[in-house]
Amino acid sequence: MKFFSYIMVYRRFLLVVLTVLVLLPLPIVLHTKETECAYILFVVAIFWLTEALPLSVTALLPSLMFPMLGIMPSKKVASAYFKDFHLLLIGVICLATSIEKWNLHKRIALKMVMIVGVNPAWLTLGFMSSTAFLSMWLSNTSTAAMAMPIAEAVAQQIINAEAEVEATQMTYFNGSTNHGLEIDESVNGHETNERKEKTKPVPGCNNDTGKISSKVELEKNSGMGTKYRTKKGHMICKLMCLCIAYSSTIGGLTTITGTSTNLIFAEYFNTRYPDCRCLNFGSWFTFSFPAALIILLLSWIWLQWLFLGFKYQETVTLVLFILMALLWFSRDPGFVPGWSALFSEYPGFATDSTVALLIGLLFFLIPAKRLTKTTPTGEIVAFDYSPLITWKEFQSFMPWDIAILVGGGFALADGCEESGLSNWIGNKLSPLGSLPVWLIILISSLMVTSLTEVASNPATITLLLPILSPLAEAIHVNPLYILIPSTLCTSFAFLLPVANPPNAIVFSYGHLKVIDMVKAGLGVNIVGVAVVMLGICTWIVPMFDLYTYPSWAPAMSNETMP
Repeated sequence: MKFFSYIMVYRRFLLVVLTVLVLLPLPIVLHTKETECAYILFVVAIFWLTEALPLSVTALLPSLMFPMLGIMPSKKVASAYFKDFHLLLIGVICLATSIEKWNLHKRIALKMVMIVGVNPAWLTLGFMSSTAFLSMWLSNTSTAAMAMPIAEAVAQQIINAEAEVEATQMTYFNGSTNHGLEIDESVNGHETNERKEKTKPVPGCNNDTGKISSKVELEKNSGMGTKYRTKKGHMICKLMCLCIAYSSTIGGLTTITGTSTNLIFAEYFNTRYPDCRCLNFGSWFTFSFPAALIILLLSWIWLQWLFLGFKYQETVTLVLFILMALLWFSRDPGFVPGWSALFSEYPGFATDSTVALLIGLLFFLIPAKRLTKTTPTGEIVAFDYSPLITWKEFQSFMPWDIAILVGGGFALADGCEESGLSNWIGNKLSPLGSLPVWLIILISSLMVTSLTEVASNPATITLLLPILSPLAEAIHVNPLYILIPSTLCTSFAFLLPVANPPNAIVFSYGHLKVIDMVKAGLGVNIVGVAVVMLGICTWIVPMFDLYTYPSWAPAMSNETMP
Protein backbone atom coordinates (compact mmCIF):
# COMPACT_ATOMS: atom_id res chain seq x y z
CA MET A 1 0.00 0.00 0.00
CA LYS A 2 2.86 2.34 0.77
CA PHE A 3 4.24 1.71 -2.72
CA PHE A 4 0.93 2.67 -4.32
CA SER A 5 0.69 5.77 -2.16
CA TYR A 6 4.12 6.87 -3.49
CA ILE A 7 2.89 6.28 -7.04
CA MET A 8 -0.15 8.45 -6.38
CA VAL A 9 2.00 11.22 -4.90
CA TYR A 10 4.40 11.28 -7.88
CA ARG A 11 1.88 10.23 -10.56
CA ARG A 12 2.37 13.37 -12.65
CA PHE A 13 6.15 13.00 -12.64
CA LEU A 14 5.83 9.34 -13.61
CA LEU A 15 3.36 10.16 -16.36
CA VAL A 16 5.74 12.70 -17.89
CA VAL A 17 8.70 10.31 -17.82
CA LEU A 18 6.75 7.27 -19.07
CA THR A 19 5.05 9.20 -21.88
CA VAL A 20 8.39 10.44 -23.21
CA LEU A 21 10.03 6.99 -22.95
CA VAL A 22 7.14 4.80 -24.17
CA LEU A 23 6.62 6.88 -27.33
CA LEU A 24 10.36 7.28 -28.00
CA PRO A 25 10.63 4.23 -30.35
CA LEU A 26 8.34 6.03 -32.81
CA PRO A 27 10.96 8.59 -34.00
CA ILE A 28 13.91 6.25 -33.36
CA VAL A 29 12.65 3.28 -35.42
CA LEU A 30 10.98 5.10 -38.33
CA HIS A 31 13.23 8.18 -38.21
CA THR A 32 11.32 10.45 -40.59
CA LYS A 33 10.25 14.03 -40.10
CA GLU A 34 6.61 12.96 -40.07
CA THR A 35 7.10 10.44 -37.27
CA GLU A 36 9.29 12.81 -35.27
CA CYS A 37 6.57 15.48 -35.48
CA ALA A 38 3.94 12.88 -34.60
CA TYR A 39 5.99 11.94 -31.53
CA ILE A 40 5.99 15.56 -30.34
CA LEU A 41 2.29 15.87 -31.14
CA PHE A 42 1.43 12.78 -29.07
CA VAL A 43 3.57 13.92 -26.13
CA VAL A 44 2.02 17.40 -26.12
CA ALA A 45 -1.49 15.96 -26.55
CA ILE A 46 -1.10 13.59 -23.59
CA PHE A 47 0.34 16.33 -21.38
CA TRP A 48 -2.50 18.69 -22.34
CA LEU A 49 -5.25 16.13 -21.78
CA THR A 50 -3.88 14.89 -18.44
CA GLU A 51 -2.46 18.27 -17.34
CA ALA A 52 0.62 16.44 -16.06
CA LEU A 53 2.39 19.75 -16.59
CA PRO A 54 0.77 23.19 -16.56
CA LEU A 55 -0.82 23.87 -19.95
CA SER A 56 1.49 26.82 -20.63
CA VAL A 57 4.60 24.78 -19.78
CA THR A 58 3.47 22.02 -22.14
CA ALA A 59 2.87 24.64 -24.82
CA LEU A 60 6.58 25.51 -24.66
CA LEU A 61 7.64 21.95 -25.59
CA PRO A 62 7.45 22.51 -29.39
CA SER A 63 9.97 25.36 -29.03
CA LEU A 64 12.32 22.88 -27.36
CA MET A 65 11.68 19.70 -29.34
CA PHE A 66 11.21 20.97 -32.91
CA PRO A 67 14.77 22.36 -33.16
CA MET A 68 16.23 19.29 -31.38
CA LEU A 69 14.63 16.89 -33.88
CA GLY A 70 15.36 19.06 -36.90
CA ILE A 71 11.76 19.84 -37.79
CA MET A 72 11.95 23.63 -37.59
CA PRO A 73 14.72 26.08 -36.64
CA SER A 74 14.40 27.78 -33.29
CA LYS A 75 13.85 31.26 -34.79
CA LYS A 76 10.95 30.02 -36.89
CA VAL A 77 9.33 28.27 -33.94
CA ALA A 78 9.71 31.34 -31.74
CA SER A 79 7.88 33.51 -34.27
CA ALA A 80 4.77 31.36 -33.78
CA TYR A 81 4.53 32.32 -30.11
CA PHE A 82 3.58 35.95 -30.67
CA LYS A 83 1.19 36.70 -33.48
CA ASP A 84 -1.65 39.04 -34.36
CA PHE A 85 -3.82 37.14 -31.86
CA HIS A 86 -1.70 38.26 -28.93
CA LEU A 87 -2.09 41.94 -29.83
CA LEU A 88 -5.85 41.39 -30.04
CA LEU A 89 -5.79 39.69 -26.63
CA ILE A 90 -3.89 42.59 -25.06
CA GLY A 91 -6.47 45.12 -26.28
CA VAL A 92 -9.39 43.00 -25.05
CA ILE A 93 -7.78 42.55 -21.63
CA CYS A 94 -7.41 46.34 -21.35
CA LEU A 95 -11.18 46.61 -21.82
CA ALA A 96 -11.88 43.82 -19.32
CA THR A 97 -9.56 45.37 -16.74
CA SER A 98 -11.33 48.74 -16.88
CA ILE A 99 -14.80 47.14 -16.80
CA GLU A 100 -14.03 45.23 -13.62
CA LYS A 101 -12.04 48.04 -11.97
CA TRP A 102 -14.89 50.54 -12.32
CA ASN A 103 -17.64 47.99 -11.61
CA LEU A 104 -19.42 48.44 -14.93
CA HIS A 105 -20.32 44.73 -14.81
CA LYS A 106 -22.15 45.26 -11.50
CA ARG A 107 -24.00 48.24 -12.93
CA ILE A 108 -25.19 46.15 -15.89
CA ALA A 109 -26.24 43.24 -13.68
CA LEU A 110 -28.07 45.39 -11.16
CA LYS A 111 -29.83 47.40 -13.88
CA MET A 112 -31.00 44.12 -15.36
CA VAL A 113 -32.39 43.03 -11.98
CA MET A 114 -34.23 46.35 -11.64
CA ILE A 115 -35.75 45.95 -15.10
CA VAL A 116 -36.96 42.35 -14.81
CA GLY A 117 -38.07 42.44 -11.14
CA VAL A 118 -37.76 39.69 -8.55
CA ASN A 119 -39.83 36.96 -10.16
CA PRO A 120 -37.38 34.00 -10.23
CA ALA A 121 -38.15 33.08 -13.84
CA TRP A 122 -37.65 36.56 -15.28
CA LEU A 123 -34.81 37.26 -12.88
CA THR A 124 -33.03 34.15 -14.17
CA LEU A 125 -33.50 35.29 -17.76
CA GLY A 126 -32.20 38.73 -16.82
CA PHE A 127 -29.10 37.28 -15.19
CA MET A 128 -28.50 34.95 -18.14
CA SER A 129 -28.82 37.84 -20.61
CA SER A 130 -26.50 40.17 -18.71
CA THR A 131 -23.98 37.40 -17.98
CA ALA A 132 -23.98 36.26 -21.61
CA PHE A 133 -23.51 39.87 -22.74
CA LEU A 134 -20.52 40.32 -20.42
CA SER A 135 -19.10 36.99 -21.54
CA MET A 136 -19.01 38.27 -25.13
CA TRP A 137 -16.15 40.57 -24.11
CA LEU A 138 -14.70 39.02 -20.94
CA SER A 139 -13.47 35.49 -20.33
CA ASN A 140 -16.14 33.06 -19.16
CA THR A 141 -14.18 32.49 -15.95
CA SER A 142 -14.06 36.18 -15.05
CA THR A 143 -17.71 36.64 -15.95
CA ALA A 144 -18.86 33.75 -13.76
CA ALA A 145 -16.65 34.88 -10.88
CA MET A 146 -18.06 38.43 -11.09
CA ALA A 147 -21.71 37.49 -11.58
CA MET A 148 -22.04 34.64 -9.10
CA PRO A 149 -21.71 36.71 -5.88
CA ILE A 150 -24.44 39.05 -7.17
CA ALA A 151 -26.72 36.16 -8.08
CA GLU A 152 -26.08 34.50 -4.71
CA ALA A 153 -27.00 37.64 -2.80
CA VAL A 154 -30.18 38.17 -4.86
CA ALA A 155 -31.21 34.52 -4.44
CA GLN A 156 -30.79 34.71 -0.67
CA GLN A 157 -32.85 37.91 -0.52
CA ILE A 158 -35.66 36.27 -2.51
CA ILE A 159 -35.63 33.20 -0.24
CA ASN A 160 -35.67 35.31 2.92
CA ALA A 161 -38.47 37.53 1.59
CA GLU A 162 -40.61 34.53 0.65
CA ALA A 163 -40.01 32.97 4.05
CA GLU A 164 -41.13 36.16 5.81
CA VAL A 165 -44.28 36.34 3.67
CA GLU A 166 -45.12 32.71 4.42
CA ALA A 167 -44.52 33.24 8.13
CA THR A 168 -46.78 36.32 8.15
CA GLN A 169 -49.53 34.39 6.36
CA MET A 170 -49.28 31.51 8.82
CA THR A 171 -49.55 33.91 11.74
CA TYR A 172 -52.63 35.55 10.21
CA PHE A 173 -54.51 32.34 9.42
CA ASN A 174 -53.55 30.26 12.47
CA GLY A 175 -53.47 33.02 15.04
CA SER A 176 -50.14 31.71 16.26
CA THR A 177 -47.06 33.68 17.18
CA ASN A 178 -44.20 33.92 14.74
CA HIS A 179 -41.34 32.54 16.83
CA GLY A 180 -38.76 33.91 14.44
CA LEU A 181 -40.02 37.45 15.02
CA GLU A 182 -40.48 36.82 18.74
CA ILE A 183 -36.88 35.75 19.10
CA ASP A 184 -35.71 38.90 17.34
CA GLU A 185 -37.80 41.04 19.64
CA SER A 186 -36.55 39.27 22.76
CA VAL A 187 -32.98 39.66 21.64
CA ASN A 188 -33.23 43.26 20.54
CA GLY A 189 -35.37 44.28 23.51
CA HIS A 190 -33.71 42.08 26.11
CA GLU A 191 -33.27 44.79 28.72
CA THR A 192 -36.83 46.04 28.29
CA ASN A 193 -38.28 42.57 28.74
CA GLU A 194 -36.18 42.02 31.84
CA ARG A 195 -37.38 45.30 33.25
CA LYS A 196 -41.00 44.35 32.56
CA GLU A 197 -40.51 40.98 34.22
CA LYS A 198 -39.07 42.65 37.33
CA THR A 199 -41.78 45.28 37.63
CA LYS A 200 -44.78 43.14 36.61
CA PRO A 201 -44.38 39.59 37.81
CA VAL A 202 -47.23 37.23 36.99
CA PRO A 203 -47.97 34.73 39.77
CA GLY A 204 -47.65 31.09 38.72
CA CYS A 205 -46.26 31.91 35.30
CA ASN A 206 -42.67 32.10 34.09
CA ASN A 207 -42.30 34.64 31.31
CA ASP A 208 -38.96 33.18 30.27
CA THR A 209 -40.52 29.89 29.24
CA GLY A 210 -41.52 31.12 25.80
CA LYS A 211 -38.06 32.55 25.18
CA ILE A 212 -36.31 29.38 26.28
CA SER A 213 -38.54 27.19 24.15
CA SER A 214 -38.03 29.52 21.21
CA LYS A 215 -34.26 29.40 21.65
CA VAL A 216 -34.31 25.62 21.89
CA GLU A 217 -36.39 25.45 18.74
CA LEU A 218 -33.99 27.79 16.97
CA GLU A 219 -31.01 25.69 18.01
CA LYS A 220 -32.80 22.57 16.86
CA ASN A 221 -33.52 24.09 13.46
CA SER A 222 -29.99 25.41 13.10
CA GLY A 223 -28.59 22.00 13.90
CA MET A 224 -30.44 20.26 11.08
CA GLY A 225 -27.45 20.77 8.79
CA THR A 226 -29.49 22.46 6.05
CA LYS A 227 -29.00 25.92 4.54
CA TYR A 228 -32.46 26.04 2.96
CA ARG A 229 -35.79 26.71 4.62
CA THR A 230 -37.77 25.09 1.81
CA LYS A 231 -37.14 22.86 -1.17
CA LYS A 232 -38.14 25.75 -3.43
CA GLY A 233 -35.36 27.85 -1.92
CA HIS A 234 -32.86 25.10 -2.71
CA MET A 235 -34.13 24.89 -6.29
CA ILE A 236 -33.80 28.67 -6.72
CA CYS A 237 -30.16 28.48 -5.58
CA LYS A 238 -29.45 25.63 -8.01
CA LEU A 239 -31.18 27.51 -10.82
CA MET A 240 -29.23 30.73 -10.22
CA CYS A 241 -25.92 28.84 -10.07
CA LEU A 242 -26.45 27.00 -13.33
CA CYS A 243 -27.85 30.02 -15.18
CA ILE A 244 -24.64 31.94 -14.38
CA ALA A 245 -22.36 29.01 -15.32
CA TYR A 246 -24.06 28.22 -18.62
CA SER A 247 -24.74 31.77 -19.81
CA SER A 248 -21.13 32.79 -19.14
CA THR A 249 -20.11 30.06 -21.57
CA ILE A 250 -22.89 30.57 -24.14
CA GLY A 251 -22.22 34.31 -24.40
CA GLY A 252 -18.62 33.64 -25.38
CA LEU A 253 -19.79 31.86 -28.54
CA THR A 254 -20.97 35.07 -30.18
CA THR A 255 -17.66 36.91 -30.67
CA ILE A 256 -14.20 35.84 -31.78
CA THR A 257 -12.81 37.33 -28.59
CA GLY A 258 -15.49 35.83 -26.37
CA THR A 259 -13.64 32.62 -25.64
CA SER A 260 -10.11 31.38 -26.17
CA THR A 261 -11.30 28.54 -28.42
CA ASN A 262 -12.78 31.03 -30.91
CA LEU A 263 -9.54 33.03 -30.88
CA ILE A 264 -7.43 29.93 -31.41
CA PHE A 265 -9.64 28.81 -34.30
CA ALA A 266 -9.64 32.24 -35.95
CA GLU A 267 -5.86 32.61 -35.81
CA TYR A 268 -5.27 29.03 -36.95
CA PHE A 269 -7.74 29.38 -39.81
CA ASN A 270 -6.33 32.72 -41.00
CA THR A 271 -2.81 31.32 -40.79
CA ARG A 272 -3.60 28.13 -42.69
CA TYR A 273 -5.84 29.83 -45.27
CA PRO A 274 -4.45 33.36 -45.62
CA ASP A 275 -6.23 33.96 -48.92
CA CYS A 276 -9.66 33.55 -47.30
CA ARG A 277 -10.71 36.93 -45.98
CA CYS A 278 -14.21 35.78 -45.11
CA LEU A 279 -13.72 35.35 -41.36
CA ASN A 280 -13.69 38.45 -39.17
CA PHE A 281 -15.44 39.85 -36.12
CA GLY A 282 -18.55 40.90 -38.01
CA SER A 283 -19.06 37.71 -40.02
CA TRP A 284 -18.48 35.54 -36.94
CA PHE A 285 -21.07 37.49 -34.95
CA THR A 286 -23.57 37.30 -37.80
CA PHE A 287 -23.68 33.51 -37.87
CA SER A 288 -22.98 32.76 -34.18
CA PHE A 289 -25.32 35.27 -32.51
CA PRO A 290 -28.54 33.59 -33.67
CA ALA A 291 -27.21 30.20 -32.55
CA ALA A 292 -26.14 31.53 -29.15
CA LEU A 293 -29.46 33.35 -28.68
CA ILE A 294 -31.44 30.18 -29.40
CA ILE A 295 -29.22 28.11 -27.10
CA LEU A 296 -29.59 30.72 -24.34
CA LEU A 297 -33.39 30.83 -24.57
CA LEU A 298 -33.78 27.05 -24.79
CA SER A 299 -31.36 26.58 -21.89
CA TRP A 300 -33.41 29.04 -19.84
CA ILE A 301 -36.59 27.10 -20.60
CA TRP A 302 -34.87 23.81 -19.81
CA LEU A 303 -33.50 25.03 -16.49
CA GLN A 304 -36.90 26.52 -15.52
CA TRP A 305 -38.58 23.24 -16.23
CA LEU A 306 -35.90 21.22 -14.47
CA PHE A 307 -35.57 23.30 -11.27
CA LEU A 308 -38.69 25.27 -11.21
CA GLY A 309 -27.97 45.99 -11.94
CA PHE A 310 -22.85 55.89 -13.98
CA LYS A 311 -20.12 57.33 -12.71
CA TYR A 312 -17.63 59.11 -15.00
CA GLN A 313 -15.25 56.16 -15.18
CA GLU A 314 -18.10 53.77 -15.93
CA THR A 315 -19.37 56.04 -18.69
CA VAL A 316 -15.97 56.33 -20.39
CA THR A 317 -15.42 52.58 -20.16
CA LEU A 318 -18.87 51.96 -21.66
CA VAL A 319 -18.23 54.45 -24.49
CA LEU A 320 -14.88 52.81 -25.32
CA PHE A 321 -16.51 49.42 -25.09
CA ILE A 322 -19.24 50.39 -27.59
CA LEU A 323 -16.65 52.10 -29.82
CA MET A 324 -14.52 48.95 -29.93
CA ALA A 325 -17.53 46.82 -30.85
CA LEU A 326 -18.64 49.25 -33.59
CA LEU A 327 -15.14 49.39 -35.08
CA TRP A 328 -14.96 45.60 -35.07
CA PHE A 329 -18.32 45.22 -36.78
CA SER A 330 -17.73 47.96 -39.33
CA ARG A 331 -14.16 47.05 -40.36
CA ASP A 332 -15.25 44.73 -43.15
CA PRO A 333 -18.93 43.73 -42.69
CA GLY A 334 -19.10 42.12 -46.14
CA PHE A 335 -22.39 43.50 -47.44
CA VAL A 336 -21.08 47.10 -47.56
CA PRO A 337 -17.55 48.54 -47.66
CA GLY A 338 -16.11 48.97 -44.17
CA TRP A 339 -13.69 51.53 -42.82
CA SER A 340 -10.79 49.31 -43.84
CA ALA A 341 -11.53 50.45 -47.42
CA LEU A 342 -9.99 53.79 -46.44
CA PHE A 343 -6.65 51.96 -46.40
CA SER A 344 -7.10 50.18 -49.73
CA GLU A 345 -3.44 50.77 -50.51
CA TYR A 346 -2.60 48.24 -47.80
CA PRO A 347 -5.35 45.58 -47.96
CA GLY A 348 -5.46 43.17 -45.06
CA PHE A 349 -3.01 45.18 -42.94
CA ALA A 350 -5.62 46.46 -40.47
CA THR A 351 -7.21 43.62 -38.48
CA ASP A 352 -9.38 43.26 -35.38
CA SER A 353 -6.21 43.43 -33.28
CA THR A 354 -5.53 46.93 -34.70
CA VAL A 355 -8.85 48.09 -33.24
CA ALA A 356 -8.24 46.29 -29.94
CA LEU A 357 -4.82 47.86 -29.50
CA LEU A 358 -6.08 51.35 -30.40
CA ILE A 359 -8.84 51.21 -27.78
CA GLY A 360 -6.53 49.44 -25.35
CA LEU A 361 -4.03 52.30 -25.52
CA LEU A 362 -6.82 54.79 -24.75
CA PHE A 363 -7.46 53.04 -21.43
CA PHE A 364 -3.89 53.93 -20.40
CA LEU A 365 -4.26 57.51 -21.67
CA ILE A 366 -7.71 58.78 -20.62
CA PRO A 367 -7.72 60.29 -17.09
CA ALA A 368 -9.87 58.59 -14.46
CA LYS A 369 -9.16 60.76 -11.45
CA ARG A 370 -6.73 63.43 -10.27
CA LEU A 371 -3.93 62.65 -7.86
CA THR A 372 -3.55 65.34 -5.21
CA LYS A 373 -1.09 66.21 -2.50
CA THR A 374 -1.01 68.64 0.40
CA THR A 375 1.52 71.47 0.22
CA PRO A 376 3.43 72.69 3.29
CA THR A 377 0.94 75.55 3.48
CA GLY A 378 -1.94 73.07 3.77
CA GLU A 379 -3.24 73.64 0.25
CA ILE A 380 -4.41 70.57 -1.70
CA VAL A 381 -3.10 70.64 -5.27
CA ALA A 382 -3.28 68.17 -8.16
CA PHE A 383 0.09 66.95 -9.36
CA ASP A 384 -0.85 64.10 -11.74
CA TYR A 385 -3.74 61.95 -12.90
CA SER A 386 -4.49 58.26 -12.80
CA PRO A 387 -5.63 56.62 -16.09
CA LEU A 388 -8.59 54.26 -16.41
CA ILE A 389 -6.26 51.30 -15.89
CA THR A 390 -2.63 51.03 -14.85
CA TRP A 391 0.01 48.64 -16.14
CA LYS A 392 -0.03 46.76 -12.84
CA GLU A 393 -3.79 46.25 -13.08
CA PHE A 394 -3.48 45.13 -16.67
CA GLN A 395 -0.81 42.60 -15.74
CA SER A 396 -3.00 41.11 -13.02
CA PHE A 397 -5.71 40.43 -15.63
CA MET A 398 -3.56 39.40 -18.60
CA PRO A 399 -3.74 35.60 -19.03
CA TRP A 400 -0.13 35.01 -20.03
CA ASP A 401 -0.68 31.26 -19.69
CA ILE A 402 -3.33 31.36 -22.44
CA ALA A 403 -1.04 33.48 -24.62
CA ILE A 404 1.76 30.92 -24.30
CA LEU A 405 -0.69 28.06 -24.76
CA VAL A 406 -2.00 29.54 -28.01
CA GLY A 407 1.57 30.16 -29.19
CA GLY A 408 2.40 26.51 -28.50
CA GLY A 409 -0.61 25.46 -30.55
CA PHE A 410 0.51 27.63 -33.46
CA ALA A 411 4.01 26.20 -33.24
CA LEU A 412 2.59 22.69 -33.17
CA ALA A 413 0.45 23.40 -36.24
CA ASP A 414 3.45 24.88 -38.08
CA GLY A 415 5.47 21.78 -37.22
CA CYS A 416 2.75 19.47 -38.55
CA GLU A 417 2.69 21.46 -41.77
CA GLU A 418 6.48 21.61 -42.19
CA SER A 419 6.96 17.90 -41.48
CA GLY A 420 4.17 16.75 -43.78
CA LEU A 421 2.22 15.18 -40.95
CA SER A 422 -0.91 17.20 -41.82
CA ASN A 423 -0.91 15.88 -45.39
CA TRP A 424 -0.36 12.33 -44.16
CA ILE A 425 -3.27 12.58 -41.70
CA GLY A 426 -5.48 14.00 -44.42
CA ASN A 427 -4.66 11.19 -46.82
CA LYS A 428 -5.34 8.54 -44.20
CA LEU A 429 -8.68 10.14 -43.31
CA SER A 430 -9.82 10.53 -46.94
CA PRO A 431 -11.92 7.28 -46.86
CA LEU A 432 -14.32 9.16 -44.58
CA GLY A 433 -15.36 11.07 -47.69
CA SER A 434 -17.79 8.25 -48.47
CA LEU A 435 -19.91 9.27 -45.46
CA PRO A 436 -22.52 12.04 -45.71
CA VAL A 437 -21.06 15.40 -44.78
CA TRP A 438 -23.69 16.02 -42.09
CA LEU A 439 -22.72 12.74 -40.43
CA ILE A 440 -19.03 13.70 -40.45
CA ILE A 441 -19.93 17.05 -38.85
CA LEU A 442 -22.11 15.34 -36.24
CA ILE A 443 -19.38 12.81 -35.38
CA SER A 444 -16.71 15.51 -35.06
CA SER A 445 -19.05 17.70 -32.98
CA LEU A 446 -19.91 14.87 -30.60
CA MET A 447 -16.24 13.89 -30.35
CA VAL A 448 -15.26 17.46 -29.49
CA THR A 449 -18.12 17.84 -26.99
CA SER A 450 -17.12 14.62 -25.23
CA LEU A 451 -13.40 15.41 -25.14
CA THR A 452 -13.89 18.94 -23.81
CA GLU A 453 -15.64 17.55 -20.70
CA VAL A 454 -12.37 16.01 -19.49
CA ALA A 455 -9.81 18.32 -21.09
CA SER A 456 -9.53 22.10 -21.12
CA ASN A 457 -11.31 23.88 -23.98
CA PRO A 458 -8.15 25.55 -25.37
CA ALA A 459 -6.22 22.27 -25.26
CA THR A 460 -9.07 20.43 -27.02
CA ILE A 461 -9.42 22.87 -29.91
CA THR A 462 -5.66 23.35 -30.27
CA LEU A 463 -5.20 19.60 -30.50
CA LEU A 464 -8.04 18.89 -32.94
CA LEU A 465 -7.71 21.77 -35.42
CA PRO A 466 -4.58 20.32 -37.11
CA ILE A 467 -6.50 17.03 -37.48
CA LEU A 468 -9.86 18.32 -38.69
CA SER A 469 -8.41 20.74 -41.28
CA PRO A 470 -6.58 18.03 -43.26
CA LEU A 471 -9.71 15.87 -42.97
CA ALA A 472 -11.84 18.54 -44.65
CA GLU A 473 -9.22 19.07 -47.35
CA ALA A 474 -8.88 15.34 -47.95
CA ILE A 475 -12.61 14.79 -48.50
CA HIS A 476 -12.79 18.01 -50.56
CA VAL A 477 -15.20 19.80 -48.20
CA ASN A 478 -15.07 23.48 -47.29
CA PRO A 479 -12.93 23.51 -44.10
CA LEU A 480 -15.36 25.95 -42.46
CA TYR A 481 -18.09 23.31 -42.79
CA ILE A 482 -16.32 21.13 -40.20
CA LEU A 483 -14.22 23.64 -38.25
CA ILE A 484 -17.02 26.08 -37.30
CA PRO A 485 -19.31 23.53 -35.57
CA SER A 486 -16.32 21.82 -33.95
CA THR A 487 -15.09 25.14 -32.55
CA LEU A 488 -18.51 26.06 -31.17
CA CYS A 489 -19.00 22.61 -29.64
CA THR A 490 -15.67 22.91 -27.82
CA SER A 491 -17.38 25.39 -25.49
CA PHE A 492 -20.14 22.92 -24.57
CA ALA A 493 -18.48 21.74 -21.34
CA PHE A 494 -21.62 21.68 -19.21
CA LEU A 495 -21.65 18.23 -17.60
CA LEU A 496 -19.05 18.21 -14.83
CA PRO A 497 -17.80 20.70 -12.21
CA VAL A 498 -14.25 20.23 -13.51
CA ALA A 499 -15.24 20.67 -17.16
CA ASN A 500 -14.55 24.42 -17.13
CA PRO A 501 -13.87 27.18 -14.56
CA PRO A 502 -17.44 28.64 -14.49
CA ASN A 503 -18.83 25.23 -13.56
CA ALA A 504 -16.25 24.89 -10.77
CA ILE A 505 -17.01 28.40 -9.45
CA VAL A 506 -20.76 27.83 -9.08
CA PHE A 507 -20.25 24.28 -7.76
CA SER A 508 -18.05 25.62 -4.97
CA TYR A 509 -21.05 27.45 -3.45
CA GLY A 510 -22.40 24.08 -2.30
CA HIS A 511 -25.92 24.25 -3.74
CA LEU A 512 -25.30 21.64 -6.44
CA LYS A 513 -24.39 17.99 -6.57
CA VAL A 514 -22.53 16.40 -9.49
CA ILE A 515 -25.69 14.59 -10.57
CA ASP A 516 -27.51 17.93 -10.77
CA MET A 517 -24.93 19.24 -13.21
CA VAL A 518 -24.92 16.01 -15.23
CA LYS A 519 -28.70 16.01 -15.64
CA ALA A 520 -28.90 19.68 -16.51
CA GLY A 521 -25.72 19.74 -18.58
CA LEU A 522 -26.73 16.77 -20.71
CA GLY A 523 -29.84 18.61 -21.83
CA VAL A 524 -27.91 21.81 -22.60
CA ASN A 525 -25.27 19.79 -24.48
CA ILE A 526 -27.93 18.15 -26.63
CA VAL A 527 -29.60 21.51 -27.29
CA GLY A 528 -26.25 23.08 -28.16
CA VAL A 529 -25.16 20.40 -30.63
CA ALA A 530 -28.63 20.32 -32.21
CA VAL A 531 -28.72 24.11 -32.72
CA VAL A 532 -25.18 24.12 -34.14
CA MET A 533 -26.13 21.33 -36.55
CA LEU A 534 -29.26 23.27 -37.52
CA GLY A 535 -27.27 26.44 -38.11
CA ILE A 536 -24.50 24.79 -40.13
CA CYS A 537 -27.13 23.20 -42.38
CA THR A 538 -29.29 26.32 -42.85
CA TRP A 539 -28.46 29.99 -42.30
CA ILE A 540 -24.66 29.62 -42.10
CA VAL A 541 -24.41 27.87 -45.49
CA PRO A 542 -25.04 30.90 -47.75
CA MET A 543 -22.85 33.15 -45.61
CA PHE A 544 -19.68 31.23 -46.49
CA ASP A 545 -20.88 29.23 -49.52
CA LEU A 546 -20.18 26.04 -47.60
CA TYR A 547 -21.33 23.70 -50.37
CA THR A 548 -18.46 24.83 -52.58
CA TYR A 549 -14.83 23.89 -52.05
CA PRO A 550 -13.09 27.28 -51.87
CA SER A 551 -10.13 28.39 -53.94
CA TRP A 552 -8.27 29.53 -50.82
CA ALA A 553 -8.15 25.98 -49.45
CA PRO A 554 -5.27 23.86 -50.82
CA ALA A 555 -5.85 20.60 -52.62
CA MET A 556 -4.30 17.68 -50.74
CA SER A 557 -1.03 16.41 -52.16
CA ASN A 558 -0.37 12.74 -52.84
CA GLU A 559 2.43 12.55 -50.28
CA THR A 560 2.15 9.66 -47.86
CA MET A 561 4.13 8.70 -44.85
CA PRO A 562 6.96 6.26 -45.72
